Amino acid sequence: MKASNSALPQAAGLTRFALWMTMLITLVILSACGGGAATESSNPPVVNLVCDPDDATTFDECGTVMVALTDADGDFLNYTVDVTSLTLETANGRIIETLPNRTRINFTDYVDLTELVAIRAIPPATYVSGTISIDYTDAEVFVEADGDSKAAVVTDLDGNALTQTDLKITLSNRDQLRIVRGRSALLQLDFDLDASHAVDIVPTPATAASEQFIVAEVSPVDEKDIRVRGPLANVNEDDMSYTVAVRPFHDRDGDFGRMKVFVTDDTEFEVNEEVFAGIDGLRALSAAGLGTATIAQGTLTTGDRTFTADIVLAGSSVPGVDQDAVHGNIIARSGNFLTVRGATIISSDRVAHFHDDVVVEVGPDTKVFKDGDRFADLDIGAISVGQRVTIRGNKSQAETDAASPQILFDATEGAVRMHVTHLLGMVNTVTPGQADITLHGIDRRRVDIFDFAGTGVSPDMDADPDNYEVATGALPLANFAAGKPIAAWGFPSAFGMAPPDFNGRTVIDYTNVRSALGVGWGSSGTVAPFVRVDIDGLVLDNDNADIDQRHHIKNGPLLIDLTELTSDTSIVPRSDGRSLYYIKSQDSLRQYSDFGDFVNDLSLSLDGATTARSMHARGMYDADSNTLTAYKIGVYLLEP
Repeated sequence: MKASNSALPQAAGLTRFALWMTMLITLVILSACGGGAATESSNPPVVNLVCDPDDATTFDECGTVMVALTDADGDFLNYTVDVTSLTLETANGRIIETLPNRTRINFTDYVDLTELVAIRAIPPATYVSGTISIDYTDAEVFVEADGDSKAAVVTDLDGNALTQTDLKITLSNRDQLRIVRGRSALLQLDFDLDASHAVDIVPTPATAASEQFIVAEVSPVDEKDIRVRGPLANVNEDDMSYTVAVRPFHDRDGDFGRMKVFVTDDTEFEVNEEVFAGIDGLRALSAAGLGTATIAQGTLTTGDRTFTADIVLAGSSVPGVDQDAVHGNIIARSGNFLTVRGATIISSDRVAHFHDDVVVEVGPDTKVFKDGDRFADLDIGAISVGQRVTIRGNKSQAETDAASPQILFDATEGAVRMHVTHLLGMVNTVTPGQADITLHGIDRRRVDIFDFAGTGVSPDMDADPDNYEVATGALPLANFAAGKPIAAWGFPSAFGMAPPDFNGRTVIDYTNVRSALGVGWGSSGTVAPFVRVDIDGLVLDNDNADIDQRHHIKNGPLLIDLTELTSDTSIVPRSDGRSLYYIKSQDSLRQYSDFGDFVNDLSLSLDGATTARSMHARGMYDADSNTLTAYKIGVYLLEP
């Protein structure tokens, strides 16, 4: 699995579908030899042994499972719950626990990346299912309502608030997890928010009715950066690596296994707020000492399953170490006061809470860092509206005079790290080196919440969301067209220095902007959701009378109403790359990597008595042909 070089959250969408946990839990089996267990032609035998690291005789016979977590794009602003257990089950019923400790997680942190959760030694076997246990007792769930955050309660379909729940993990017959000594395998678990939640923002608190299920994959369809956290265990300069004792999220205790992190000459280090690269970074890490907190973000290679970091933070540069931290997007700036929205505050005790809006004060002594530009000489003037940031400082409740905002966070002696920021919009015009766009969203928030006052060299040059100027340099723009969606990743221009308003590092034209389709047919479903079901694809009946409030395609920044289109929508499988298809019922989840197998099951299941309750798909949408080329398709059936 190889992820992109940037952690790139998807942009804001409306809460029409509203989403429940898409959690990609990736179970990656690592070994010294590399290689893929998928090449095995027969099932390995079940070995009845205990994988104790202190018992070399038995431990050498075990495999190693790496458990990681991610999430898909959605409209939840915060979804924090406690995961109490994650087990795998062999074909003969033996259950293995892979999560050694209860851990608290916020799924919305992982839209843009995958987090390593644990590395565990497990016995060789064929693992066919599993269970993840979630505790909602102290859940913090927020959704977007008219641009603001609103607390939500997660319920079952009968309206009962969830407390404890166990979600079953089931693998397809073709894609079971085979663990053998000295080999590796890959498994990914996906909680699809679109497919398993329906949010009502009218009541207070809002409600999020959940139809919870997990889709499991032995090979990931989505590829993202991976993040590895934990205290330093050792440094090896000879092979350009270091090892951490894995502790995911903001956990300070527990044994979640060991992970080796490789670095290159280009790996960026920030150690105790000092910047290094390559071997110098490793030496700084070694000097910081064993037990130093670290965070690494990078890629996991497909061949030998080695993890290589692009960026490493260590010591006081890790949010929540020595100082409090706040993470979010800047929606306004007035002098040295920054308003951060979508804000999560990470206290120095490593406890994280969602606060949505936080006002931060910066000053001349605030240090400023920028992802991918490690040696830039930056000051607070570089920090502008729209920028995604992590800010280290101290929480405060002090109030100033009436002319100044309330200070909730003091970073005047702290530091700001500027992260790659994601835009979604529609192209207005394209000229060499620049695309002017109608800006719809920044990261996952709608553009109308951002106040661009002060961003320009003069007030009349402030960034205009109706004609937002994106500098593209030498990036190819041949496929960009007026009126078509565009996605861009990069950094807003320094405050008071626009135009241009944004400096793009990557831009994606409309042919590759990811889209999501969601349609529901009410609590009773419909017996005829499709006009056609065959090996060439599915054709939705957009005029079906049973269609409920879910009937949209989210095409980049656009929300397209299926019922207002002039033709029925086609959903076809993509011709290359990995794909996943599933059929959910009340008691089962049937998964397929082959579209033909999926279509055969779906055709037989829609027998006139079985009804379809909902469908969700992800892929690339062509508005001209009204066709979604999908890499994921799921249908929820109500079988009699």
